Amino acid sequence: MSKQLTRRPTKQDRRQERREELARREAERKRAARNRLITVFSILGAVVLLGGVITAYALYVNGQGQTETITNANYPPVDGIYCDQQEQDAFHIHAHLSMYIDGQPVQIPQNMGIASDNSCLYWLHTHDTSGVIHIEAPANHSFTLGNLFDEWANQFSSLNYPSQLDLSGWTAYVDGKLYTGDFHKIPLGAHTLITLAYNTPNPKVDTTYNWNGL
Repeated sequence: MSKQLTRRPTKQDRRQERREELARREAERKRAARNRLITVFSILGAVVLLGGVITAYALYVNGQGQTETITNANYPPVDGIYCDQQEQDAFHIHAHLSMYIDGQPVQIPQNMGIASDNSCLYWLHTHDTSGVIHIEAPANHSFTLGNLFDEWANQFSSLNYPSQLDLSGWTAYVDGKLYTGDFHKIPLGAHTLITLAYNTPNPKVDTTYNWNGL
């Protein structure tokens, strides 16, 4: 009966085994590093997603992220200002406008910004001819006098829209002080008093107004 001889590994065999072992360890190291990267990016992605959800929820709660709908197709948005079915209370302030053309006071029309069938009202509107501008929006927004005039010109021009508003040469006052910029850019803030004059030297400039609790 013959004995099976076992071949002793040569130096070349041992070097090959070491190379294979080193290659195996390197592959494991790279795999572990890749898994760590995947874990880190997964965590970062989850954090970003969570932040987006929280932001979206905050916007929704504050009314800033709500989806606006057109209540009446005859009254589309003007300057991003919608005509809503109901008055908004989340952001509710008032400003006042006095206007003079050719030395005569111009009456700000009643119900400017309110649909003729009362189906909706824009966030900027009037209820009477007092010159009080009602600013009622679903969230805190920055509005300008130009937004009001765009509504007037585009949707309510039949309410005696003055063609002079499309011309230069106006003098503007805000809270009794001369305004040197473009009057269309005058911000509509809480209890802002605005006086506009066209071809009217020495107009009566508003410095006070009885808001009657508004």
